[in-house]
Amino acid sequence: MIVVTGASGNTGHPLAEQLLKAGQAVRVIGRQADKLATLKALGAEVALGDMADAQFLEKAFAGATAVYALVPPKWDLQEPWRAYQRRVSQALTAAIEKNGVRYVVLLSSNGAHLPQGAGPVTGLHELEEMLKQIPGLNVMSLRAGFFMQNFFGLIGMIKGLGMFGYSLRTDLKLPVVHTRDIAAVAFRYLQSLDFEGFQYVFVPGERDLSMPEIAQVLGQAIGKPALAYVPFSPEQAKAGMMQAGVPETIADGYNELFASLNSGDYLNDYQRTPENTNPTSIEDFAREFAAAYQAS
Repeated sequence: MIVVTGASGNTGHPLAEQLLKAGQAVRVIGRQADKLATLKALGAEVALGDMADAQFLEKAFAGATAVYALVPPKWDLQEPWRAYQRRVSQALTAAIEKNGVRYVVLLSSNGAHLPQGAGPVTGLHELEEMLKQIPGLNVMSLRAGFFMQNFFGLIGMIKGLGMFGYSLRTDLKLPVVHTRDIAAVAFRYLQSLDFEGFQYVFVPGERDLSMPEIAQVLGQAIGKPALAYVPFSPEQAKAGMMQAGVPETIADGYNELFASLNSGDYLNDYQRTPENTNPTSIEDFAREFAAAYQAS
């Protein structure tokens, strides 16, 4: 039995689908039954609940050989982001240990080697450290790059302002990855279960890109070849996020993360190799982006 957390999300859903089609027994975890209906139709067991609820997770992980673990996003936070992450991480580690789960594939991130100063990714560092303390547990941590799917959130800005921006340097190149490639890497490790102790692997996408390079590709795809990337100050970025309804604790977390990227600390251990390079390019994703842009 493999348990997939976040099974309605960008990585969990395609992962669970691949596992089920391969004949694997799968239990999927999510908050809304309708978003898991296609997986249930493929044969998945469904567990509905809150991942910050340790008792729920303890029951949901019963009988599991392996777990695909992540901290799901929560956009209506009424508490500090790190406090929410810590509650989920504590519930995950308790459920894994109490059920004697032997293998975990963890959705982590570049920057998870940093014990502080990386915003929400510092929370993933803390989760990695918690998992290391469980006796006999084998962990493969997927230190993924910047999700291409994040760019869907820019559609409103592009339509309203004719440009987009983050508080990232124009010359900064960062790994940008499609979530289906993350799911494919997770699938490979969950099928083989050939890792021991704590290990990590970078999942960096097809190539590293700057924001102006991304703007050029996305702009071409939507018929706006002059689409510009405009770097914001941290203050401008925070104000824009909060105006869009993002809680202040999340806006502050993203600003800390982007500051770490800009300083070089965030990627100072990152290495791209032929083995960890993934197939989906920004040009491939641009077709999906254009379809979403036209439909919005």
